[in-house]
Amino acid sequence: MASKGNAALEAMIEEATVDTDGYEDERTGLFTMIEEYLAVLFTSTVLGVEVTVRKIDLTADGIVAVCFRGRHRQRIGLLDLPLPTPAPDGAAWIDAYRHWAGR
Repeated sequence: MASKGNAALEAMIEEATVDTDGYEDERTGLFTMIEEYLAVLFTSTVLGVEVTVRKIDLTADGIVAVCFRGRHRQRIGLLDLPLPTPAPDGAAWIDAYRHWAGR
């Protein structure tokens, strides 16, 4: 999936953050949309190692992907998570989050 243009990303951010008050609320709004629309159980490669993303979580540091490899688990910030090609359904919400975080 090609990355959406800035206008489309801004519209998504507006949808996710309507009726929010401040940074934390906005981030929570974006997390809610990612959690709802991102198709989890997809693979990614982190530092040359294939991992399975099983869920998305909201922490004090930001939105993270909970990645598994065997019995090991690691949280990777969505801002740093490489997306596979093709990207999973709903990955446009990750693009929107990245756009929002870069403002």
